[in-house]
Amino acid sequence: MGKRALCIGINDYPGTGSDLAGCVNDANDWAAALGKRGFAIEKILDKQATGDSIRKAIKTLITQAKRDDFVVIQYSGHGSFVPDEDGDEPDGTDECLCPYDIHAKGPITDDELFDLFSARQPGVKVFMISDSCHSGTVARFAPILTPPTIEGKNAPQRKVRFLPPSVFLSRRNAAKLGKRRAFRTSSPPGRYAALLMSGCQDTEYSYDAYFRGRPNGAFTFVALRALESLKPKATYRDWFNAVRKTLPSQQYPQTPNLYGSKSMKRWRVFE
Repeated sequence: MGKRALCIGINDYPGTGSDLAGCVNDANDWAAALGKRGFAIEKILDKQATGDSIRKAIKTLITQAKRDDFVVIQYSGHGSFVPDEDGDEPDGTDECLCPYDIHAKGPITDDELFDLFSARQPGVKVFMISDSCHSGTVARFAPILTPPTIEGKNAPQRKVRFLPPSVFLSRRNAAKLGKRRAFRTSSPPGRYAALLMSGCQDTEYSYDAYFRGRPNGAFTFVALRALESLKPKATYRDWFNAVRKTLPSQQYPQTPNLYGSKSMKRWRVFE
């Protein structure tokens, strides 16, 4: 069985005024954890992580995988949403990931990810880890109103990993979204073409946090700690339940989710 992983981390978002701090650390931490489990790792960080390079890397990873291979795609960065153009979403929006060049080239939508993942050969397992916001309101970028982990004049600030559509959409397209997004049943990036463990619900934010003075995604930090303590032969449902013992919390009110079929959730972790 071949095991390959693509780890994507984006802190820098030129032209948006909404840089993050913990996403590159996330990608490096996931790469280290997956490497210990026998995965061949490819990393795409910051300016390398353009929309075209992410699409190309995912396509190559998926199409080269053969039956019984395991593919992991990890993403840490901003998430957002755009108007749905093909009528497949009840609330009229598509979730999207935000590449490094989103301000100039736009996002990667869940429809695109679904098509990329669906190109896999029969018997290939695909698992996506997404530490980003898939939704929110069209409000200004929101700071987190909780005390900083490190006290002092230059203490790091927690931020949400949500990029308002108005930052990268034309005024006309942004107007299609209205002032508030409807609540609905989740339709995550990749849908059931892959098993997806997500840092939050589609009506919540994922947090860019600090732990012991080091920036990380709150979900990534918790998920990796839970991974280390899993019993042999644990399933993704077991792992997810361990994560949910910590999140949501008072400081990080985000509710992770596990999207996929019942059989996918019964897969053994990284096997």
